Amino acid sequence: MSEQVPRRRVTQADVARAAGVSQAMVSYVLNGNKSVSVPEETRQRILDAMQALGYVPNRAARTLRTSRTFTVGCVIPDIANPFYPAFVRGVQDVTDQHGYDVVMYNTDGLAARETKAIRSLLQGRVDGVIGVFFHCNARDLAVLLEHHVPVVRLEAMAKRTGELPLDNIYVDNIAAAREAVAYLIQRGRRRIAMLTNEPGPGHPRVLGYRSTLSMHGLTTPEQYVQIDEFTLEGGARAMQRLLEIEPRPDAVFAANDLMAIGAIMACKARGLRVPEDIAVMGFDDIMTDRIVSPALTTVSQFQSNLGRKAAELLFERIEGKAPSGGRNVEMPFEIVVRESA
Repeated sequence: MSEQVPRRRVTQADVARAAGVSQAMVSYVLNGNKSVSVPEETRQRILDAMQALGYVPNRAARTLRTSRTFTVGCVIPDIANPFYPAFVRGVQDVTDQHGYDVVMYNTDGLAARETKAIRSLLQGRVDGVIGVFFHCNARDLAVLLEHHVPVVRLEAMAKRTGELPLDNIYVDNIAAAREAVAYLIQRGRRRIAMLTNEPGPGHPRVLGYRSTLSMHGLTTPEQYVQIDEFTLEGGARAMQRLLEIEPRPDAVFAANDLMAIGAIMACKARGLRVPEDIAVMGFDDIMTDRIVSPALTTVSQFQSNLGRKAAELLFERIEGKAPSGGRNVEMPFEIVVRESA
């Protein structure tokens, strides 16, 4: 039986011949070179030739030629929370356009894992980092910037910017929480409790909650603010504790949707009707909000748009098109009314 001869690796020259273009044109398309205008018909012909020939770009050669890794690191606190896959999807929409890959790091919102992720990103070499950091601050991220690795953070509020090229995108969480609680008050609710977690965006959302109650002259027991994990289980536990308090709340504002859904589960387990006996409102607008019963009223942050904007800011840094100092970019939010409140 004769040995099979290994198949020769398909080259850019092969793709160029098949597409009837120059090798330089193939390179422009592969590298996402924006300085050269490639007609869409030509670009598609090149992509079709690549697929037909089974062309696989030589990442190592490309890295040596350009001193880039064509990889972006994305640091998130909880891959199981549907908010973050949608955020990363937005990031990937933009990285794909630039011919980049995404490497994801899950930290579970722990300080030690955030530090480990930063260390791994330095060792693994990436061209930029997009991250959600509950513990690491600008000083901790400076080591990446010193190695010319730009960073874009998703933050819970505007951050002070300086000379460091550290960019932030954020939703005004205090304002969003104020609108959420004001909506519940407009619906006639007066005993409004809150479920939250301490790290990350939970703190500004509590500030918005408290300031709105004060603005409307409403006072609540201190126990009406219950702290637990940003998970279904955490929301259910916190809701169970709330239901032991007298007078019982007639509405609950949860600092994320998973907690809100957990709260609905706990109410149902006690035979309570949502929203008739107790209204429940969340924060994030994850996909499951539409299918839970009752469908969840919440605050939408348009997480895919957040990811896309973060990646756009990052590539402005990578391509040398950004200002020297850091930037703050505020993103929109919206109250989404469904059945739970």
